[in-house]
Amino acid sequence: MDTDIRMGFVGIVVEKKDEIAEVNRVLSLFSDMIRGRIGVPNQADNSAVIGLIVEGTNARVGALTGKLGNIAGITVKSALTAKKAPITE
Repeated sequence: MDTDIRMGFVGIVVEKKDEIAEVNRVLSLFSDMIRGRIGVPNQADNSAVIGLIVEGTNARVGALTGKLGNIAGITVKSALTAKKAPITE
């Protein structure tokens, strides 16, 4: 079982803003692991870039990026730290 928490970032390129509502819906499903978010719109071609700072397990970050990557017109890349911290409850 994946119980190690990692910090990292997720970069999202939105090629068509028509899909932004679906992107926001998916992000809200994973809001518990999003520590920071910045969005930069490009009015010239109706695109945008969203940067996220995340803290979660490999499985949760993978689920987030997988769901986002399945949206048409969305490109997603992520990187996580190698350092692991056990989940504390």
